[in-house]
Amino acid sequence: MSSSRWSDSPVRYGLVTRLLHWGMAALFAFQFTGMGLKLALGRHPVSGFFVGLHKPIGTLLMLLILLRGAWGLSQWRRRPPHPRTLIGRAALAGHALLYALMFYVPAVALLRELGSGRGFAPWGIPLFPATGDKLDWLMAPANLSHGVIAWTLLAVIAGHVAMVALHHVFWRDTTLARMAGKL
Repeated sequence: MSSSRWSDSPVRYGLVTRLLHWGMAALFAFQFTGMGLKLALGRHPVSGFFVGLHKPIGTLLMLLILLRGAWGLSQWRRRPPHPRTLIGRAALAGHALLYALMFYVPAVALLRELGSGRGFAPWGIPLFPATGDKLDWLMAPANLSHGVIAWTLLAVIAGHVAMVALHHVFWRDTTLARMAGKL
């Protein structure tokens, strides 16, 4: 596979961008499915499976959003441009909101883990040692906003998907093909 397939171009996103996009989409779907099942079923073996993986997958998503942000910045000049119209500016703002929310949700959750004093070792990798010292001020942002902002993120994702459908079905342009079409 040529190196040009890995990088973005003005007409399509490259393999790295696509893997990050669709991989993160699958992980977010897992996270939201789990929390939806928890709300619907309460304490149940099925919801317990998803909830048991929520923190490690959230940590993985945090790493991926950082990687995706760095990769996106490295590809900024190569990427398919947003049109210089009101719709193009709205798309740029919508993507910025998506990135901000994707960063915020796991970031405050990690702060909560740090402030809990219990230690945190997702996938067996110690990130924070157990100190036994609970820091309420560090936990407060996540306690107040993690869930609400996460569901807001889901609503913004639904809007993102709806706009892709609008582009594909009504405007019949290449927006979907740039991220899902042939390389």
